[in-house]
Amino acid sequence: METRTAGGRTHVHFKIWRQETTDHEGRFEEFKVPYAKGANVISCLMEIQRNPVTAEGKRTTPVVWDSNCLEEVCGSCTVNINGRVRMACSSLVDHLAEPIVLEPLQKFPLVRDLAVDRSRMFDALKQVTAWLNIDGTHDLGPGPRQSQGDQAVMYVLSTCMTCACCLEACPQVQLGNAFMGAAAISQARLFNMNPSGKMNADDRLSGLMERGGVQDCGKAQNCVEVCPKEIPLTTSIAAMNREVTKLLFRRILSLDLPSARAAAGPG
Repeated sequence: METRTAGGRTHVHFKIWRQETTDHEGRFEEFKVPYAKGANVISCLMEIQRNPVTAEGKRTTPVVWDSNCLEEVCGSCTVNINGRVRMACSSLVDHLAEPIVLEPLQKFPLVRDLAVDRSRMFDALKQVTAWLNIDGTHDLGPGPRQSQGDQAVMYVLSTCMTCACCLEACPQVQLGNAFMGAAAISQARLFNMNPSGKMNADDRLSGLMERGGVQDCGKAQNCVEVCPKEIPLTTSIAAMNREVTKLLFRRILSLDLPSARAAAGPG
């Protein structure tokens, strides 16, 4: 594949995976989109949507994909671009080799074309209680003081978009298995660091102990390589592994405490 430059180019060549449902056989269709300097993949998909005609001049159906914010905030436009998981909104065609090959994520059930069902990510967030229980009983005045170091760490963790890049790149995540992936583990760390979230900290750690939890991580470290927000996901995984181990030992010791007291005798 050649790397495209603006000089003398009038069109951008795309090769896009098309598949109506999982019961239908998939195929690639090729498109040529008028070149525009600074165009991203999403703007080219919009152009195809306006005029769904293949490079051979055949009329076809508009390509289906997910997108929302168009500025790398919502995380919904993740696809495989030239064999690498990326955000389509921040992938500029000037920096991509042609033909630009677009394929859906492989670790999630296909909906249609480039759109997939990412429910497993939201189920994982439920498993680790990735929210704060604000029930009206909390003091609404100034919150507990936090160090600037903790604030800096929490800010980076809070930029997670649930974009699925980390799960797509993870060899432990497969269709049909239960591993929650790095995103949910990192969000458990974020909410356990929040002063208002500490009352549910053990609930989050318990969620990480369940089937598909942090113990299933194979330490491949692919997640941190592909994260578009450069979140220190491997650091979060290591931190939560430590916290899970501490909770496990606390539970073991609490189970042994009555027998230990009995052995010690009165007084």
